[in-house]
Amino acid sequence: MFSSVAHLARANPFNAPHLQLVHDGLSGPRSPPAPPRRSRHLAAAAVEEYSCEFGSMKYYALCGFGGVLSCGLTHTAVVPLDLVKCRMQVDPQKYKGIFNGFSITLKEDGVRGLAKGWAPTLIGYSMQGLCKFGFYEVFKALYSNILGEENTYLWRTSLYLASSASAEFFADIALAPMEAAKVRIQTQPGYANTLREAVPKMYKEEGLNAFYKGVAPLWMRQIPYTMMKFACFERTVEALYKFVVPKPRSECTKAEQLVVTFVAGYIAGVFCAIVSHPADSVVSVLNKEKGSTASQVLQRLGFRGVWKGLFARIIMIGTLTALQWFIYDSVKVYFRLPRPPPPEMPESLKKKLGLTE
Repeated sequence: MFSSVAHLARANPFNAPHLQLVHDGLSGPRSPPAPPRRSRHLAAAAVEEYSCEFGSMKYYALCGFGGVLSCGLTHTAVVPLDLVKCRMQVDPQKYKGIFNGFSITLKEDGVRGLAKGWAPTLIGYSMQGLCKFGFYEVFKALYSNILGEENTYLWRTSLYLASSASAEFFADIALAPMEAAKVRIQTQPGYANTLREAVPKMYKEEGLNAFYKGVAPLWMRQIPYTMMKFACFERTVEALYKFVVPKPRSECTKAEQLVVTFVAGYIAGVFCAIVSHPADSVVSVLNKEKGSTASQVLQRLGFRGVWKGLFARIIMIGTLTALQWFIYDSVKVYFRLPRPPPPEMPESLKKKLGLTE
């Protein structure tokens, strides 16, 4: 499968590192084409400096490694905030706010208590990041070749949505066991303090169902989140280079490009937190309780209940998403991977629309 995908990726519209985003010129008189700038030639020449070919197995492997670092490290770094957020969702009467939650946790468990669940978080989200970012690149190349160059440009938002949803489906299967263990450790005092204690206990009580009963609500939470994360990020980057950044991407330094990545990531993260929060509340309660179903939990929480802890989640997910994209893009820069800019309208489509002579 992967060899065929790699072959198709070499011809897809995203395999164009030297292309720069330009105004589409869909209205108004068109001026004669300007002579090519030297920076364009330099950008094209930079193709030879890449460590691997776009769409190759090495490219996908390094993208997956970037996902491991971006998701594993960032989610582990915010374990204290995630712990308080989870406790606010499962016991809103006791944990009435983010600052109140931190105060109670410190009083009851001490500073070490804020790190509860770090091991399943690191393992689970590293595995999720591997699938999320690695498979996203695979599916984006695969689907763009099915669509063709012109439809890829016209339907690029749908392409981002479909590719990210496909990748997240598999990523959540990898994440589910560790997510279940993490929630048990964080929200059930006295149940287990470490991953080594939690896993055997969960298996003894409920078997494999303990680790995968939350996968369906996890899909409900993570697939919309990831679709927003990737589609909003891709289109925000495109808009920033088109309307905000005063020069073409080819003329920006690597540091300037990474700043654009961080800003676009944070904007995407805010929207991600909002669309995925109700399902996140259901997952937290479901993994704490034995014998409950997602529909039962949703009915019991009600409309107001599923939005508890949203402010904490916006802070956490906004920062998290921005850092994830920053780390992921930094990995691409470090390993000299192809980093195609947002696609421009194909020449064939411009001719069809009468935008060129």
